[in-house]
Amino acid sequence: MSESKSSQMTVVVGRRRIGKTRLIIESLKKEKYLYFFVARKDERLLCEEFSEQIRATLGLNVYGEITRFPDIFGLLLDYTERETLTLVIDEFQEFNRINPAVYSEIQDLWDRKKDRTKMNLILSGSVYSLMKKIFESNKEPLFGRANERLYVRPFTVDTLKTIISEYNPHYEPKDLLAFYIFSGGVPKYVENFVDKSLLTFDGMLGEILRENSLFLEEGKNVLIEEFGKEYTTYFSILSLLASSKTSRSEIESILQKDIGGYLSRLEADYQIIRKVQPIFAKPGSRNIKYEIEDNFLHFWFRFIYKNRGAVEIGNFEYLKKLISRDFSTYSGRFLEKYFTEKLSLSGDWSEIGSYWESGFHNQIDVVAVNHIEKKALLAEVKLNEKQYSEAQLKAKTHQIEKALSGYELVFRGFSVGEV
Repeated sequence: MSESKSSQMTVVVGRRRIGKTRLIIESLKKEKYLYFFVARKDERLLCEEFSEQIRATLGLNVYGEITRFPDIFGLLLDYTERETLTLVIDEFQEFNRINPAVYSEIQDLWDRKKDRTKMNLILSGSVYSLMKKIFESNKEPLFGRANERLYVRPFTVDTLKTIISEYNPHYEPKDLLAFYIFSGGVPKYVENFVDKSLLTFDGMLGEILRENSLFLEEGKNVLIEEFGKEYTTYFSILSLLASSKTSRSEIESILQKDIGGYLSRLEADYQIIRKVQPIFAKPGSRNIKYEIEDNFLHFWFRFIYKNRGAVEIGNFEYLKKLISRDFSTYSGRFLEKYFTEKLSLSGDWSEIGSYWESGFHNQIDVVAVNHIEKKALLAEVKLNEKQYSEAQLKAKTHQIEKALSGYELVFRGFSVGEV
């Protein structure tokens, strides 16, 4: 920041529990900074709290009572005409509820003063739809003002494997697969399991399914604010997706309503689901299915939300038996996802996806293509490696081989023993 001749704005976005605040604060250890958390309270009370922080951290006298946040912001911008300062405003989207006019007033101050000040402004938020609207909608005052936008993602499969290898060196493949599903790579969940030395399937499941567990209400905590009053419809759709009802027509036949708009918002506005088409599908193809992106949320909707009656009466033993019984079948889709992520991290492929024909016939779990080297990998994923048959795989590839004419084809099976 010291090399910059003007103020800079950085936007940091990521789902709750992803570790945005810790990452930001760790990066600022050697810098002078102010950290403001926008709690859901009256603007006057926030300003009182922030004024005290300014006095304590900067030794700056704040005269009189400041009751409007833009006045606080203007004061700090003026301060950075003389001194460089990093200002972190966490849960920035909450001003939308407290006083939406804050955004236009910040924009006015920023536009007038940023070129003669040296503020490193970091705006962080966890309600994805609101943060996207604030900074990416051309109708909003702060549109186009950010110099950088950072999206904090979950840990990769390689990182999760490194963590479990360090804290449970004798882990079984099932333990790693459970760690991948139950944590979803979300640092807060990972930390919870690691701190309590619960890195086996049974240990993690016991932690999830206990009285007052962090995980029991987590789906609601993460999503209800995103969805607002219509959350019941969104939750119903996500519950069906988690239960293998992955096509729009299937879900509409169950809910007896048009869900096109809901699916569109879940994908584009909330980025909770993604649309999946067969690799090489033509633009406009209706051969589409949907899946929940977040591993933990998928698990939560499949087992916890779906069985909330058992959760309400505290019958956790029933849920443990249910999940233990169904885990092998349920985890199969995540094993496919695991190997897809591994292939993506290798950097060897230009395109990776899955393949199926109309009616979900001739499904191939993983197809990876390198268009420069003209080679392709076609793989089946099996929990038990003995169930893999190269002959059966090749029998399903007649159509896709036409799209891969001239490519070197490699056929193989992936199994849980290779995670």
